[in-house]
Amino acid sequence: MLFNSIDFAVFLPIVFFLYWFIAKNNIKFQNLLIVIASYVFYGWWDWRFLSLILFSTIIDYTVGQKLRTEEKQSKRKILLWLSITVNLGFLGFFKYYNFFLENFINAFSLFGMNVNANSLNIILPVGISFYTFQTLSYTIDIYKKKLEPTKDFIAFSAFVCFFPQLVAGPIERATNLLPQFYKKRIFEYHKAVDGMRQILWGLFKKIVIADNCAEFANMIFNNSAEMNGSTLFLGAIFFTFQIYGDFSGYSDIAIGTSRLFGFNLKQNFATPYFSRDIAEFWRRWHISLSTWFRDYLYIPLGGSRGSTWMKIRNTFTIFLVSGFWHGANWTFIIWGALNALYFLPLLLLKRNRINTDIVAQQTNIPTINEIFSMMNTFILTILAWIFFRAENVNHAFSYLATIFSKSIFTVPEFQNMKDAAITLLLILIFVIIEWFGRKEKYGFENIKYVKSSFKRQIIYIIIIFITLILGNFQSNEFIYFQF
Repeated sequence: MLFNSIDFAVFLPIVFFLYWFIAKNNIKFQNLLIVIASYVFYGWWDWRFLSLILFSTIIDYTVGQKLRTEEKQSKRKILLWLSITVNLGFLGFFKYYNFFLENFINAFSLFGMNVNANSLNIILPVGISFYTFQTLSYTIDIYKKKLEPTKDFIAFSAFVCFFPQLVAGPIERATNLLPQFYKKRIFEYHKAVDGMRQILWGLFKKIVIADNCAEFANMIFNNSAEMNGSTLFLGAIFFTFQIYGDFSGYSDIAIGTSRLFGFNLKQNFATPYFSRDIAEFWRRWHISLSTWFRDYLYIPLGGSRGSTWMKIRNTFTIFLVSGFWHGANWTFIIWGALNALYFLPLLLLKRNRINTDIVAQQTNIPTINEIFSMMNTFILTILAWIFFRAENVNHAFSYLATIFSKSIFTVPEFQNMKDAAITLLLILIFVIIEWFGRKEKYGFENIKYVKSSFKRQIIYIIIIFITLILGNFQSNEFIYFQF
């Protein structure tokens, strides 16, 4: 079920009513309702894959119970690796089987050996990369004795399949989200209002920014061989805002929806395109995934401690794995490697944490140095996104080659330039709103500081009006559903 669909617009009020008016005095009933609603939400896409979520839930719940009483370290490791193997095994099969098979065949063909093997027509379960990592955090934290395993199977099931963030995050830690299922939830009007405000902003990002940008990004990338360098660069800009509006928009809707039910999810984006270096960008982009890799992969490998070689190894490991997590294509791996190359000089020169505060924190006007740093980081990010969007490696390199040709100095040319100009204007308005809201948890949150209720209502009406008039209502899927 898509957030930007009529189905969800009907589904959400029904669940909200049942949750607060029928089950409001019973936590277990509320949690059970969340499980049922979440399975309906996910099954709306394909009910057959509900078995994967259920099986993963049972495995990790059972492993957690066994780890509760098991003191012998060798057996605890076996239990941990059982959870890791099952979860990553499912992920590996559905997401990477054909990728490894094709590359296995290609590797043998280099030596003149023909290997006959048929690829499988595998459907990638929506959200498998997200809920797999979420359940793994539970067993890993129990193994490390950072978390007590729950005896409440319904609460744990609700944690695994919580519908607002089930298919595209944020990737919640058990230490943060699971305890919230034990506590009595009380409806708080101001939280609900803030949740609706964030949902509205998320829908604006998705329907107005991301989906309009997608029209031009797709047209340009799909016909890149026929276009000049300036047009291709403009296409990369459109994709840059498409993926941000799409993914952060999903996160805003998920977080806002969760607040309607009394839950607090972690912030997943913090105006990343205002970053002054790549290290800051990765502290602000897809925060739940970046911190997951930091805590469960980067730090266990040694982090930034140790020799220079270890620092280089750990940096490339985390970025390559992050790239591969996004998809079974060499373009994602190169995207990860490119970001590692961006990040490494900052780490080796110990400049990776010089920009930990908010840009222009005491004023709304950045310095010349901050403007230059943000522009530099933004351009590097755009170039990296080309690999993320390209169909294959050759497509990415040919796309870049045209951008870095003399044609970059020509005027962009393609059909619907008028509509493209309107979309660029919308992007500019969007960036301005995000800039003034960069100190908040989401760009539109600072509207709450407008004291006049009438003025706030006018602003809401304007946003809704722009969304209705200029939005793309084709119920386009979110990009990260494929990851």
